[in-house]
Amino acid sequence: MAGRLFSFSFQRLLYPVALISCLVGIAAPAWAQFETRATTTLPHGADCIALGDFNNDGKLDLVVTDDNGFTVSLGNGDGTFQRPTFYPTQLSYYLAVEDFNNDGNLDIVVANETLNPSTVSVYLGNGDGTFKAPIYSKTTSDSIFVVTGDFNHDGKLDIAVIDHPYISVLLGNGDGTFRRPSDNDSFPIPQWLAVGDFNNDGNLDVITTGTFASGYSIGVLLGNGNGTLQNSINTPVEYVPGTVAVGDFNSDGNLDAVLGYFLDGVGVFMGNGDGSFQPAVNYNTTGLGGGYVVVSDLNLRGKLDLVVPSGPPALDVFWGNGDGTFQLAEGFASSVGGLPEVGDLNGDHLPDVAMANPDYGTGTMLNTGVVSFSPTAPLNFVGPGTQILKLTNDATKKLSISSIKASGAFEVRDTCGNSVPAGRSCDISVIFKPKRPGTYTGLITLIDSASSKPQYIELSGSN
Repeated sequence: MAGRLFSFSFQRLLYPVALISCLVGIAAPAWAQFETRATTTLPHGADCIALGDFNNDGKLDLVVTDDNGFTVSLGNGDGTFQRPTFYPTQLSYYLAVEDFNNDGNLDIVVANETLNPSTVSVYLGNGDGTFKAPIYSKTTSDSIFVVTGDFNHDGKLDIAVIDHPYISVLLGNGDGTFRRPSDNDSFPIPQWLAVGDFNNDGNLDVITTGTFASGYSIGVLLGNGNGTLQNSINTPVEYVPGTVAVGDFNSDGNLDAVLGYFLDGVGVFMGNGDGSFQPAVNYNTTGLGGGYVVVSDLNLRGKLDLVVPSGPPALDVFWGNGDGTFQLAEGFASSVGGLPEVGDLNGDHLPDVAMANPDYGTGTMLNTGVVSFSPTAPLNFVGPGTQILKLTNDATKKLSISSIKASGAFEVRDTCGNSVPAGRSCDISVIFKPKRPGTYTGLITLIDSASSKPQYIELSGSN
């Protein structure tokens, strides 16, 4: 399985604060829900995050960067990860995951913020979760961001980097090395990149965001199909831009863009099919948005949704209507918060979310499908007591339940029985019964017909 990177660095989003007044969508019931599964403490925090199967066991693994290296944590296939392995690098914040030498093993490319020489480095994967020593290729200036794609149609992966003042394309040789960069300085101060075909000519293009003086904009640099880029087609942006992601939100065959605003909210830009966009339609997040956005079909309804980190630690989802509009943001509490990446972490064929935080490490939130819980996990207790967890079946057919069990110093009693009718709810009474003072953790494990894997609800209590 090829990995994809949606990397992000808190250090890179130190922009001016802007007040944002956004439009909102139409409220609708949830079609999926995300519950905290586990947290992983990392030795150096996490500045950017990517998922990929680095040891070819069919389970997604996790890679994150910090200032001077990256850590790889192999997945257990249930939303948890093994002890991380650290790899030192040059000063860097961003990486991308792909197979650069076509050997079937995922590799990692790192954008190095170094001068004399300025480079990117590729760590070829061994296929067992470990990596070879880095291979360096020169860039024109220090690189701060990297994305991948085949820009010249030769079947070998290339990269595009931000190496100020340029956006540069480096064509791949198919062995982890790259040719001399083709530089383009038509967009002032680029800060983020994504790739896609915005004019439907079959060539990969680059979209970027930037802040210049008091103005904000997104720009599309159309690809010529040979590794060079045309001058930027700019669209003004009203608020401070963070990151940009792409997708066809209304199924008209033209790529659209969504911009994560730095302080709060997202802006959706419908594509005209020529590299230009219609004016933004803006949506509020439930809290501080942080400028990051991911595009994915989270509920497998064939309509693209938006994933945005929000604060206090939470994950916001904007459910897509399939016509270019989105529902009101729905927030799900997270034990970690931070930068999301989407992938099936427990093998149940439902998209889950991993989140990276520079202070706390990473957290995973598993997709519970048509089963929703209120309140959302984790459940926290202060002293012995009981809390009621409401389970709702959001499906159009009955939900079968095999078992509901609790671990640790917790017990459960429920009114659910063996099934819950479509659209109906039942109560799970969660009882915290510690035998002595201390801090306790536990899990509710739910086995039902909504998922082929057990679903989990994190529990914590102090006495």
